[in-house]
Amino acid sequence: MTQKAQSAQQTLQQRRAKHAWDKIQQVDSKSADKKKKYGSLVRGLLQLVQTDGLGQMLAFLLAKAGGDSESEHGLAYAHIADWIKTEFKLPDAKLMEWLLQQPTSEYRRTTAEVIAYINWLKRFAEAKGWKDTSE
Repeated sequence: MTQKAQSAQQTLQQRRAKHAWDKIQQVDSKSADKKKKYGSLVRGLLQLVQTDGLGQMLAFLLAKAGGDSESEHGLAYAHIADWIKTEFKLPDAKLMEWLLQQPTSEYRRTTAEVIAYINWLKRFAEAKGWKDTSE
């Protein structure tokens, strides 16, 4: 890997990390119960993406949120959607419509990016100790 490519990669990693950290800080102001549920949820999202795919994982979050943007599902969806919109420079388009119109190569690239982003959310939630003890 060239030094320039490595620098660009580090910059992308740093952007992911900062965005995820900012979102985790927003959750940190919520109740202890909400933080635990959010932490448990984001820890399981990677498996959902790998098993069902990105579109289905996002649809699951939307369905479980049931219009409640402050639920752990609503927050997770909003955080991931904001990262996708930021990284792929989407206007205020509807994310699901955009995603479903992408060619396979772009859908895969978006999926890989979301997996990398979720890893940051997961690590930060773990660092905060947010785990539902009833698991």
